[in-house]
This record gives sequence, C-alpha cells and structure tokens, in this order.
Amino acid sequence: MAPGDGRSRGVSDEARSVAPRGRGRSREGALHEGALHKGRSGARLAAPLLAMSLFMAGHGPAAAQDLAALYPRDARRDLTGADIARYPGAGVLYCQGPDGIPHKAAAAWLIGDPSVVVLNAHNFRNRHLETTRVVADCFFQIGGRNYDFLADSLRLGVAPGAQALHITDDWAILRLTQPVQGVAAQPLPRPPDLGEGAATLPVVMVSPGGHENYRGPSSLEACTIRQVDPPSEGGVRRIRHDCNDGFGGSGSGLFDEAGHLIAMQSASLSMNARKPFDIEFHYGSALLFEGDLLARLTEAVTGARTPSP
Repeated sequence: MAPGDGRSRGVSDEARSVAPRGRGRSREGALHEGALHKGRSGARLAAPLLAMSLFMAGHGPAAAQDLAALYPRDARRDLTGADIARYPGAGVLYCQGPDGIPHKAAAAWLIGDPSVVVLNAHNFRNRHLETTRVVADCFFQIGGRNYDFLADSLRLGVAPGAQALHITDDWAILRLTQPVQGVAAQPLPRPPDLGEGAATLPVVMVSPGGHENYRGPSSLEACTIRQVDPPSEGGVRRIRHDCNDGFGGSGSGLFDEAGHLIAMQSASLSMNARKPFDIEFHYGSALLFEGDLLARLTEAVTGARTPSP
C-alpha cells in the first residue's frame, strides 16, 4: 500500500454503537455514546453523514453545533513540541474512504516497541462486531512518516464468542510492517493504582488526531477523572471523566500528573452538547490499561505470554 502523505482530512465520521454497560445508560445515552468518533471509512448512517457534510461545508446552524464542546468549559489547546516529548508515541490512524483517499480516522499509540500500535477496536468493528473496515485500508502516521500495518496482526479485545463490543473491550493491537524510525514509543503502561467509586483525579487528555469540534489539528486538555467503575470485560475498568471530546477523538490518551499513560478514550455522551458534566448522563468513557488489555499488550511487546488476570 502506498498511502501518500496522509494529510487530507476526512469529510465524515461513521456513527456506531458500543453496547452499554453499567449505570446511567438510558436508551438516548446509549445511542449518543454509540456515536463513537469512528474514522472516515465510508457511509453507513445517512443522518450523521449529512450533519458532517454540513459542518465541513460551513453552512448554518450545523456548523456552529459541530464546533461546540461537550461541556461549558473548554480548555483544549494545540499540542506543542514539548508536549510530544512529554507524551511520546502519539500517532494518528489514517484510512481510505469510499473515494479511495486516506483520511484521518482516530488517535493511535506506539507503545513499548517501535512496531506495536494500540488503538480502539471500533475502528474496525461495529457494536455487533461486524467488520466495518479492513486493516489493509489503513496506515499509522507518526513523526511525519507513514507506516503500514501487517494485515493479519489485528488483535481485538473482545473475547471468543462475544456478540457485542463494549467500552472495556474496545481495544485493538496491531503490528507495523517495519519499526518506526526516529520517534520514541510510549513506555509500557503500569497497572493504575486506582480505587473504585467516585474520584477526583487530575489527568491530561492528549488527542493527536484532534476533534471535529476543535479547530486545531491536535489537542491537549487538563481535566478530571470523576468515577472508576467496577471491572468488566477482561478485568478492565471504565473511567468516567469530564475531558472535552469530539468526533475523531477516539483513542486519545489520558495521562496522570506524572505523565504516565493510564487510559484510552472510547466514547462520550451527547456529543457537541455543551452541557454541564453529569456522572449518569453526560460524561466521557475511557478504558484503563489493565486486565486483558495490559496482558496482551505486554505479550506483544515482550513476546512472553502473560496470564490473564
């Protein structure tokens, strides 16, 4: 695959649903959380595509709505060179759209090894685990260069026999055809030492792919984890946070104050709503680097089989 420079932005995001788990999942909430910043691999839902087309054209209320943040407070700013040095491994997934042109799809992370990439499973599967995009149509961009994936290296977080994709198994691991040159990988995460329940943990959301409701090409924001849910699929816990998000923000990394990667963004409720944070009805969901995710990632990096927790 000869992807080219991969710098053109996509015209649409494909809405899709992750099966809801836990409290506070009204039908409306599940649908909004399902609009998961999926990348631009072609149209399957007409209404979201129409809204995004209006946004890109810059016409009328749709444009203003799509540029709205999730919350009244929006402290996002562009990533700087110093940020890239502090949060290494930040890259972007690009995939071909129906026009055959590569478009920005989501954030992705080079972790622990110059050829191992971690990102969301929903870049390739919908909530019913139907294939929505093939690996061969995508590539990884980091440090101004493009790298192809080994097409048969996709490892999904869902368990054998699973029938739906959830927040806590919304992860995938891919291997590149050649190691990344001249760019440092993010260190292998350590299991987060977080108790369950209500929390007030300062974090930084790093979004190398940016968001459709943010005008810059990438973003960073200081925000807060508000709750840690009990373990779910694969022993992984969901965190609820108040970080601003937008279409295209899938896979953004959440870092603690010491600069350690602790979680990966999956979904947010009521996109572009500019409503106050609500622990039940208006929040962002990310999955912690622990359980099966961390075990399989460690295996990919070290080559040693790690037992599931």
